[in-house]
Amino acid sequence: MSNPYLIPMPEEMSLPLRVELAGAQRVMDRVHLMGRGEMLAVNAAIAAGRPLLVRGEPGIGKSQMARAAAKLLGRVFVKHVIDSRSESRDLLYHYDAVRRLADAQVVGALGESGEAKWQEVQARLDLSRYVQPGPLWWAFDWQNALLQAEKSNSQPPPQPDGGDWQKGAVLLLDEIDKAETELPNGLLEALGNRSFTPLGQSLPVSAGDSLPLVIITTNEERALPDAFMRRCLVLRLGLPGSDGELKNFLIARGEAHFNSASSSIAQDVLQEAAELLARHRRESLKAQVTPLPGQAEYLDLLRAVLGLSSESKGQLALLKQVGEFTLKKNMAWDASAMGSH
Repeated sequence: MSNPYLIPMPEEMSLPLRVELAGAQRVMDRVHLMGRGEMLAVNAAIAAGRPLLVRGEPGIGKSQMARAAAKLLGRVFVKHVIDSRSESRDLLYHYDAVRRLADAQVVGALGESGEAKWQEVQARLDLSRYVQPGPLWWAFDWQNALLQAEKSNSQPPPQPDGGDWQKGAVLLLDEIDKAETELPNGLLEALGNRSFTPLGQSLPVSAGDSLPLVIITTNEERALPDAFMRRCLVLRLGLPGSDGELKNFLIARGEAHFNSASSSIAQDVLQEAAELLARHRRESLKAQVTPLPGQAEYLDLLRAVLGLSSESKGQLALLKQVGEFTLKKNMAWDASAMGSH
């Protein structure tokens, strides 16, 4: 593609595309395999100027996909995790009223008087010094947010992957289904207006000529408003349905995450772990037990046996036992797997 703001689409034979992520603390966070559907959905959201809502079961890689997209685009990455207490204002800015009250009490305790001192107090307690940029502020106007962060003594979002704000931003709003209806509606208003005015400021923060790429994830715990859904593009991520495709999918992820110049895992261990997960997934589906074991549990299983044994024979012997902890989270406990009678 000639558009420099889109992810270049590689040849089909080179997919999925391996995206290395810097500074990740866990093995399973170091790499993301980006498929053609994911790249196309990201590019479509950029071209349409709409948020991309990513749906799928927990642990499938929704959040990691957003960071991988930011790296492929060369953009800064801004992440905000939503919970049941989140409000739409939290996406725009945070007003630290507690710190301002504490500063006011300190000033009052000093008991200084006089016109000059009063003007100094007013400047010190100016509202703008206690307003910190929120995720949408950083995504709309990084330079303006930097100035405000310096004034309010706050820090910019870290950029371990080396994103360039001049190329734009990718904003991840994680687990929006945990929020009340007011939050997605408030987000739509700010994105629709392409601007908002923070508390204590007369000039709005504007997105300029182009909106950031907003990627929103949901675990389907709560239905989202229809008005919100109509204004999003939707990408559904899921595991393959057939056992054969599922095993191949998992093995490819295991190879990508654990095989490197410094370490490797035997193919038979990857295969046996995939077969074990596929069986437990079938059993969970049959018993209508959730959450279903998936990609995250597969990687946890491999990481655990790698940490417990350095030889493939020992790792194979541990798979079933460790699987009791990683794969059968809501199934009946099998004491025989632990060697009990």
